[in-house]
Amino acid sequence: MKKSLIFLTAFAALFLVGAGTNAIAGGAQPAEAKVEAEEPQPTLFEQLGGEEAVKAAVDGFYDKVLADDRVNGFFEGVDMDRQRAMQTAFLTFAFGGPNAYEGKDLRAGHAHLVAKGLNDTHFDIILEHLGATLKELGVKDELIQQAAGVANSVRGDILGKDEE
Repeated sequence: MKKSLIFLTAFAALFLVGAGTNAIAGGAQPAEAKVEAEEPQPTLFEQLGGEEAVKAAVDGFYDKVLADDRVNGFFEGVDMDRQRAMQTAFLTFAFGGPNAYEGKDLRAGHAHLVAKGLNDTHFDIILEHLGATLKELGVKDELIQQAAGVANSVRGDILGKDEE
């Protein structure tokens, strides 16, 4: 919430500065400029290859996670078919695709894992597996960095940390 508020405040300030510049210029109206509509940029979801690519990434990711003794204990007793479906829905949404995620918010959904000791080291291992999976699927490094950025943007919520 604090990050959103900071972004909106900065956006509003930039907007007002731009509006104020025209007013300071004597109220003259700018000459009409031909504005070309920009092509919408594809979302990360689209750039990764859409639904099938995200499903393949989630499957490969969990194969790695479940084989890793450093983090697989957090998944003991978990219905992995349900987990994979929820993770696919969440990543689809987080990467800019359609929102079909109906799970708990990240803080509440991971609180029981934090109570079991989930920490930054585990989070980094999970990020490592996500990156390796995307690399194996032929995803460009730039897109892997974007995916890591999305994951890191929710680190505090997943680990139950207060905003700074």
